[in-house]
Amino acid sequence: MASAWLIALALALVVISGLLVSAETAIGRVSRSRIEELRREKPKQADRLLVVLDDRARYVNVLLFLSTVATVGATVIVSYVSVDVLALGHDWSVGAALLVAVGVMVVVSYVALGVAPRTLGRQHADRIAMSCAGLVRGLATILGPITSLLIVLGNALTPGKGYREGPFASQAELRELVDLAEADSLIEDDERQMIHSVFELGDTFAREVMVPRTEMIVIEREKTLRQALSLGLRSGFSRIPVIGESTDDIVGVVYLKDVVRRSFDHRAAEVGERVESIMRKPFFVPDSKAVDELLKDMQAARVHLAIVVDEYGGTAGLVTIEDILEEIVGEIADEYDTEMPEVTELDGGSFRISSRMHVDDVAELLSIEIDADEEGIDTVLGLMAKRLGRVPIPGASITEDGYVLTAETTGGRRNRINAILIEPVAPVEPTPGGADD
Repeated sequence: MASAWLIALALALVVISGLLVSAETAIGRVSRSRIEELRREKPKQADRLLVVLDDRARYVNVLLFLSTVATVGATVIVSYVSVDVLALGHDWSVGAALLVAVGVMVVVSYVALGVAPRTLGRQHADRIAMSCAGLVRGLATILGPITSLLIVLGNALTPGKGYREGPFASQAELRELVDLAEADSLIEDDERQMIHSVFELGDTFAREVMVPRTEMIVIEREKTLRQALSLGLRSGFSRIPVIGESTDDIVGVVYLKDVVRRSFDHRAAEVGERVESIMRKPFFVPDSKAVDELLKDMQAARVHLAIVVDEYGGTAGLVTIEDILEEIVGEIADEYDTEMPEVTELDGGSFRISSRMHVDDVAELLSIEIDADEEGIDTVLGLMAKRLGRVPIPGASITEDGYVLTAETTGGRRNRINAILIEPVAPVEPTPGGADD
């Protein structure tokens, strides 16, 4: 008779543990936005659950602690009954009796404490979470200090830095859940990559997404509005940093629409006013700033372009909101993006090459002498920049050992030079007549 009561108690503990696991799964899965919607129908229950969701890890830890106690209790009782009935009552060995107990509890734990309650918790997360929110808050008030103490003890025994709230927080495995969702065809692969990119924003710094200083198009503060308009139209940029003495002295940012508006309202201003008269205040950020914080700051300041400075206060580059968005959604292509081969041979000994082509390869193609190490550059675009003393824009050209190199086209959202047209220098036609005539 005693054994029957003990088995009944073990079954009760299994049921309790299953309910706790189901509640833990539901609270970990329920959406806060969904509960906000249900507030109209069940305001009291929704408010209690929202309190739980504000400190989700704490309540999940309490439920996990209680379900562990119930499971261990049921296991001990089944083991005791197994030894009492089989070993003492039927002359089984103690080892065999314990083996039976282990087998029974493995099956029960997997089915009744693993699969079934977690499935219910996922299927009916809203209903279960709202129903048990009040009970969970009461249990956390009583047992919260115990779970906190056990977490401290666990962290002390674990090498390295532990988790203050314990490793049981429901969002700790969110990345793995995203991968599982993609594997189960619940989301597409590009959606999975986008979600992971959002997670990684906090680990990405401004210097990793910025347009480097060497590729910045800038304008001097004393230039006229007409010159600024010309530079904007030729480069394709609508916002251009304004410099003072050097690129390290960024004094403002000129907006193409401001130039057009001022020139339209006052025609004489086009040549009579300087860029500094309409430039806007620059927005500076350190190159070590996390991208997620940078995006928030730029949204709050309502700016689309920020100047990135290094640890010494010099200009490292610039970053736009579009640069940050590309970290999430990938490269943003536009109607100017075209795939082109590295080298295209044209008529008359001319070539169209990629601006990223290495100068050693260019020298070999044209059979000319260019020493990349001596020049201190790698690409043909870098060679043009060095010869010009500034960043090339469309139409800029240089002459190199019998060839004219012209920055022909731009491509992509950043309007970078992506192709260089190389043409042989036209031979000079001799004039009629000569010195002896």
